Amino acid sequence: MCVAGYRDLSVLRSEYAQKKEKILSRLEDFRRVGTLPDKRLFEEMCFCILAVQSKAHGADAAVRDLVARDLLWPGRQREVAAFLRPRTRFHNHKAAYIVRARERFFPPNGPILGKSLDGLADAKVARAWLVREIDGFGWKEASHFLRNIGRGDQLAILDRHILRNLIRHGVIRRMPPTLTANRYLAIESRMERFSGDIEIPMAALDLLFWSRETGEIFK
Repeated sequence: MCVAGYRDLSVLRSEYAQKKEKILSRLEDFRRVGTLPDKRLFEEMCFCILAVQSKAHGADAAVRDLVARDLLWPGRQREVAAFLRPRTRFHNHKAAYIVRARERFFPPNGPILGKSLDGLADAKVARAWLVREIDGFGWKEASHFLRNIGRGDQLAILDRHILRNLIRHGVIRRMPPTLTANRYLAIESRMERFSGDIEIPMAALDLLFWSRETGEIFK
């Protein structure tokens, strides 16, 4: 079946029907995370920092281990970097990003991460703000963080898994050589239109594509 030049929609719809229950359950998990204290939100922020050019499971495990070893909160930059060295690429940069974000959102007078997000008009405004405020966050990372705390269901998380599938279904023609802000937003607009045309929500489509590439529904 073809809609507006798209391809392989029958396969896509069949896969979504098979995985829909698990996908919607996972999205509900993300929304629950968004109701938790700021320290839990910060853990998701750290996950998104660590996941850059690294495996998602490795980044998730690294965050959990930083918490378990009491390094995520009091740990100094060099201690965090040393811990991350065997666990993720660019460990020095990522340790610096984590410590700066911790200082930014957990000042001595109390946490401000949740309140800061609550004060922003919508997900796209929040994303642009995060890109400005967080070292190590680009459009993809900010979108990923907001989706993982239930605040970014309409945002695209444009990694190579998603881009490959957008090509497969005729949403874009080729893999972009780079993702500038303008190019990111243009592809996101096409994905949003595609999502509406095939009646699969954006966040669900992201998890569906990701599970197709990796064999699981994770984050």
